[in-house]
Amino acid sequence: MPLYEHVMIARQDLSNTQAEGLIEHFGTVLADNGGKLVDSEYWGVKTMAYKINKNRKGHYAFLRSDAPAPAVQEMERLMRLHEDVMRVLTIKMDEHADLPSVQMQKREERGERRERR
Repeated sequence: MPLYEHVMIARQDLSNTQAEGLIEHFGTVLADNGGKLVDSEYWGVKTMAYKINKNRKGHYAFLRSDAPAPAVQEMERLMRLHEDVMRVLTIKMDEHADLPSVQMQKREERGERRERR
């Protein structure tokens, strides 16, 4: 089955448990449609570059899935309809990395940055 990565931004006025509950909810949507949630990370509340629906901050979540295209389309459809979800980005991947995402790695583990010009 194809591999996907999803990033979801939920409203800032949710609690942490409600935001993590959204991850579980959309994982069950994938499972009901023949896919599975491989891994999920809750990144916490982060400040956005610009306001979305009058919100300056949002709960960020990262999901890795192994699901057929119709299951992903159904999950995205339900995310767009859900009032607590502000934005969703889905990317099709060739393979999933075993490491945690860059957001979850410590600065020492990320590697060196290039110099500014």
